Amino acid sequence: MKVFLVLTAFFLLTVSASECGKKKNTAEKEKAVTGDKNPPKKYKGKLEVAGICRNYTIRLLEGDMDTSRIVANWTNPVTNISYKSVFGLGNPCALTDAIKEGDEFYFMIDTSEQKFCPVCLAFYPTPPRSLFIKMVEK
Repeated sequence: MKVFLVLTAFFLLTVSASECGKKKNTAEKEKAVTGDKNPPKKYKGKLEVAGICRNYTIRLLEGDMDTSRIVANWTNPVTNISYKSVFGLGNPCALTDAIKEGDEFYFMIDTSEQKFCPVCLAFYPTPPRSLFIKMVEK
């Protein structure tokens, strides 16, 4: 039984470590695409679904974003409500508690190295694409 627990813990740590590297690589790719000389673009979004444990769905309202980064049409399997131009929140602590479902806000793509943000592990469906963002203003 102890061997099983040790192997399970080892597997989880290995998977977590590989995911951390992916987040950093994504940030590095974003810097390469935008370049340091280009000012970051500002977008307007709306928190459409505030799922449990910060499983958030955000709709792009304004801004010229590469359409491959967001989901054109997504239906929430829990509510059967359809949304257009949405993405999941990749960094759960990017939005303050002041942002509530239905609120609109401005944000930028966050290209900095992502820090650990403790949240609960309950699942709520989000679109298959997610972005790391930084809130600029409400």
